[in-house]
Amino acid sequence: MPRSARQISNTKVYHIILRGNDKQDIFYDKQDYEKFKNEVIKAKDKYQCELYAYCLMNNHVHLAIYDKESKISKIIQSISIAYSSYFSKKYEKVGHLFQNRFLSKNIETRAYLLEVVRYIHQNPSKAKIADTNKYKWSSYQEYIYNDKIINSKLILSMFGGTKQEAIKNFVFFHSYKEEKLNDDLEYEMIEKLTDEKLKEKIEKLLKINDVREIRTYNTEIRNEKLKQLKEIKGTTKVQLSRVLGINKKMLERVMK
Repeated sequence: MPRSARQISNTKVYHIILRGNDKQDIFYDKQDYEKFKNEVIKAKDKYQCELYAYCLMNNHVHLAIYDKESKISKIIQSISIAYSSYFSKKYEKVGHLFQNRFLSKNIETRAYLLEVVRYIHQNPSKAKIADTNKYKWSSYQEYIYNDKIINSKLILSMFGGTKQEAIKNFVFFHSYKEEKLNDDLEYEMIEKLTDEKLKEKIEKLLKINDVREIRTYNTEIRNEKLKQLKEIKGTTKVQLSRVLGINKKMLERVMK
């Protein structure tokens, strides 16, 4: 099945996620984080884009980018190829470092941009790695102190007339967590599973040899098995119904 074309943002602003292939770590030490940031700087200079926020996590990266020249694919490709080459040489690794296709979400309004920036900065806190204001490898501290690789002017202009007032309101804004929006963003950015990959995940999770086995169980056991499928991300009830060969309405009733 051919991949669908990326939707172009009317504002040219995107929330980008780069993930390690098979969820592998893509940063092992300080040098790795700095190298990735340097590649972002090079891409910014080459393609004349702006960075509004970033967060480098163990096995994935979040970027909020203003793509002036409509070259988002080239921008991310430039960063990922250069960093992958460095990583492979340093650690003598073979194979793909990143998932084949980066994930992107269009940002069409200023209000949504603010929510995405907060979501990106709160990733370490959500993962219980570090407090938002103490994490070294995000752009949060650049907003508080001085820009290094981001352009903070647009975001801070939405928080107050003076820089001091804007930073104060920016910090307060980040102290508030909107779980529903975080969950929605997380779902939208999850890699969507193919039918074949979904079958593999179901069989592994339920420890069965074939997804069709579920239809042979009695109602009580079958329903218990189906409830476990809530753990699987990147799928829908429609896809689950199709892969399992089970009525969608019945599936929804059991899994609600």
